[in-house]
Amino acid sequence: MTSFASTAILLKRINFGDYDQIITFYTLARGKMSIIAKYARKSTKRFAGILEPFSAMEIICSSGKGNRLPVLQEATLKEPFPGIRTNIYKTAYASLWIELIDKWVEDGEQHTKLFNLLWHVLEKLNKDTIPKETISILFQIKFMILAGMGPNLSCCTTCKTKTDDIKQNRIYFDLDKGGLICAGCSQERIQKRRILLTKGTVKQLLWVGNNELPIAQKIKFSTNATKESLFFLETFVPYHIKKMPKSLDFLRQIRRSI
Repeated sequence: MTSFASTAILLKRINFGDYDQIITFYTLARGKMSIIAKYARKSTKRFAGILEPFSAMEIICSSGKGNRLPVLQEATLKEPFPGIRTNIYKTAYASLWIELIDKWVEDGEQHTKLFNLLWHVLEKLNKDTIPKETISILFQIKFMILAGMGPNLSCCTTCKTKTDDIKQNRIYFDLDKGGLICAGCSQERIQKRRILLTKGTVKQLLWVGNNELPIAQKIKFSTNATKESLFFLETFVPYHIKKMPKSLDFLRQIRRSI
């Protein structure tokens, strides 16, 4: 029986049979994969307090025979991110991020940069050193760029006029085209599937996308820019991955209650 080891972040878990659980991990070595944890629901010692959402750990698995899932043999907790699970607002944001990865990433598709991005935002969310809204903006922009679907915020998609040269202070973003549309190229009276963004917000989002994480995370969004950016990204991302995260509804409900 062959085995393999990897650093992993737990994305989700479901009960299987009377005693087992099927765990979906995002692993550094093998990308997203589902693994069966035998007796995880019955034993109080083997995986006690370890197999929790968002937790990062070192796992050792034995390869499954035929079409069977790999079996989790050992799991050592590396970072539980306790500050996330004790705060419902943070839990909602983290749930959105891991669901986006779970919905978009194919099984077995290794992506080191995306793994590092997820670890980074979970770490920052846990430590509370950056506003959670800013971290979510950062994650969604970087996630879409790594997925090859980053929004075109640098120029008008039609005439290629650079954002700095667009005279209007408010610019339409066309969801179908995945980019900005200047006033001169926007002929429709009723703007279907378009979002209106202020030029300042566009330039901030562009700056976040163009800089590496240690620099990008230093950005300061105003209250209005934060709301505008979150509305834009939480519309744009599901539209282009063609899947609506259930956790997004949960996050929006929490926002309305605060």
